[in-house]
Amino acid sequence: MIEVVNKQRRVALDGERWRGFAAAALKKIGAGEQGATVVFVSDRAMRGLNRKFRGRNATTDVLSFPVEQAEFERVAGATLGDVVISVEQAEIAQLILHGLLHLCGYDHETDGGEMNALELRLRRRLGV
Repeated sequence: MIEVVNKQRRVALDGERWRGFAAAALKKIGAGEQGATVVFVSDRAMRGLNRKFRGRNATTDVLSFPVEQAEFERVAGATLGDVVISVEQAEIAQLILHGLLHLCGYDHETDGGEMNALELRLRRRLGV
């Protein structure tokens, strides 16, 4: 199940559109049975999250917070975690995809380009 939460008021958002996009992206990634929460926030809120969880006193476009699950806890429909997006920084579809890839275990800072290559392929497939 995909949940969309809008915690900002600057930009009007179509929650159903982004719920559908996230579900399609998870299917293309190969995690279609899993769920996630997409949270839209302001730059101010994003700066606070980035400072608290990454020690960086600056805004960013997207943060991913995976849910830690033991192997036996991983079942169809379980949530992968949260993707938090600053709407003031966002290319929303691209950031949802990027955040979902992180929730699925990809890390562009350490994988030698694997995540970036997959993200580019998935952007084409999803029309992003």
